[in-house]
Amino acid sequence: MLASLGLVALPGAGTAAASSELVYVYSAAMNKNIPVKVLTAAGGGPAPTFYLLDGLRAPDNDNGWLINTDVENFFADKHVNVAIPFGGGGTFYSDWERDDPALGHVRWETFLTRELPAYMKDNFNSDGVNNAIAGLSMSGTSALNLATHNPNFYKAVASYSGYPTASSPGFAQGIAISVAQMGGNSVNMWGPWPSASWFRNDPLLNVGALRGKAVYISSGDGVPSVTDAALNPASRSFNPVLFAQLVPLETASGISSRTFVPALQLAGARVQVHTAPVGVHWWNYWQDRLHESWYGTIAPAIGA
Repeated sequence: MLASLGLVALPGAGTAAASSELVYVYSAAMNKNIPVKVLTAAGGGPAPTFYLLDGLRAPDNDNGWLINTDVENFFADKHVNVAIPFGGGGTFYSDWERDDPALGHVRWETFLTRELPAYMKDNFNSDGVNNAIAGLSMSGTSALNLATHNPNFYKAVASYSGYPTASSPGFAQGIAISVAQMGGNSVNMWGPWPSASWFRNDPLLNVGALRGKAVYISSGDGVPSVTDAALNPASRSFNPVLFAQLVPLETASGISSRTFVPALQLAGARVQVHTAPVGVHWWNYWQDRLHESWYGTIAPAIGA
């Protein structure tokens, strides 16, 4: 099915050139071990750290970047530790206001900004200073929120097809639906909308915290490329289910991202933007944007 779209899953795990280690990092905040795949830095000495987050349906035993992209091979020769946590599906990688019957005691922000960095410093010679974070879709929003909440920790942040107008009407309801798709309740996450917690977790409303930071924003407008035959209504291979899954989400991301960019620029961030009509909500587009953001935004900011 993916091949018919021209969206071929590219296995990153197991590439011979990559040096990586699967570790289990205990989170006292969530009282459980979190699996983390660490792509270890090439070369010796202290290294920067790049935290790479999964999307809405993040599995507990793997990560979409490892399943669907060339991430292991891409970073094999680079002097950076890449920390790729498993799990967090539907959580927006946030510290939730209250426990959820389905998703439990959610404290991902604490884990990502305190517990995991300490582990990376103690076990992988991360320098603890040169940090960056990136995510796609759900976690594109999360990465921006984590960067605005912790501006002294991250030097760079990238959002691929995120929703940085999170508390705006329509987008907030979309986020609530997304959380519900994973069994959770957004009221347990950020309280009833609208509330102070929703506003705190809206990158647009907190964009001033990104002043001076290196920020990458990308999205498409939901227009399939010529190779995405299954998403072309004029094609005999048209798949309406895939169209409904991959096109509207990217269209919404395009609207949200294009709204965010001018505010980001006015706030004084150092911005790299890739917004284009062509692009749907899928991994081959995110892989390309990861490569672009690495060379244009992230690596220069963290000295990798």
